[in-house]
Amino acid sequence: MDNTRRTFLKNTALISSTLTTTSRLWAQDTKSDFVRIAAEETFTIPEVLEALSELVARDPDRVPPHATILEPEMSSALVDLGARRISSMDEARIDKQILGIWSPGVQVFGSSQGTELAQLANDRLAEAIRQHPDRFAGLATIAPQDPDSAVQEMERAVIDLGLNGILINSHTNNEFLDQRQYWAILEAAEALETPIYLHPRIPPAQMYGALTDYTLYSALWGFGIEASTHAVRLLMSGVFDEFPRLKIILGHMGEGIPFWLSRLDVISSSRPGMPTTARRPSEYFIENFAIVTSAMFWDPVLTFCHSVLGPEKIMFGIDYPFAPSAAATRWMDAAPLPQADKRMIYQENAERIFSL
Repeated sequence: MDNTRRTFLKNTALISSTLTTTSRLWAQDTKSDFVRIAAEETFTIPEVLEALSELVARDPDRVPPHATILEPEMSSALVDLGARRISSMDEARIDKQILGIWSPGVQVFGSSQGTELAQLANDRLAEAIRQHPDRFAGLATIAPQDPDSAVQEMERAVIDLGLNGILINSHTNNEFLDQRQYWAILEAAEALETPIYLHPRIPPAQMYGALTDYTLYSALWGFGIEASTHAVRLLMSGVFDEFPRLKIILGHMGEGIPFWLSRLDVISSSRPGMPTTARRPSEYFIENFAIVTSAMFWDPVLTFCHSVLGPEKIMFGIDYPFAPSAAATRWMDAAPLPQADKRMIYQENAERIFSL
């Protein structure tokens, strides 16, 4: 085994060990001159969990049980928007969470039910923010299955409730946002000057069959390739020619796309039959996207994305409660980046992008 592979395996083992460690990692007291904002932190409401359980029982082919059934402890953590969550934040020295609804959100329901649950989730989220304005900000839930109602809810959530962006759990009814029936949502996001956080979920039917073995459909693999496929569709479709000020956010260090940017440029410009857009895919990505570190706490990935995109395009995130908060902040504090860049990643980028 060569030295490079030994180093890779050693680092991977170290990450696994670190991510299972709790707040005792804070043995060495560290102080910072910036605010720690975590930009992909998950919540839900009991009514959505109940509706998902009913849908699974009624139509398990539509929503696989393994995609929606949580252990009671995890459900409890997700619905808590008060003392328990804030205690976890304090333990990890997180100053503020930006909250978005747990995947698949309301996008698996009928249009009417999805819209009603989105409104309810947004009202609850806005109330939690009013109670804890220094600790929480939030991303609105919408039901893209009814684009007109989704646009109305976007306007209500951003203008009336004061939420800071829109979270869409990727595909809706096996369809993607590059398809023209959803362009009203993109147009509204641009007009509202609010970002869309494109969060992964279990892949759509046309992708799912190849991922049933080894739980590949899950966050192990399927979530990332589903969200990256969605994002590349946006890059190739001309969406950003139509909506040049549209901002999209991807978690998990960009769902692998930063690694592929050069190849996307080469292939899209050299093969016959490729769609024609005004700019290269990499140019749209660097201009119109930002990424979050959520659940990807590894120095080589961070430094690569930093070199490709620049520090102004990266935000810190954890993926609470699915990833350990204390390990995430410990990792970011020790990351091999200048302190000024850490300030951007921890604080300034989120403040700018989400208008905090």
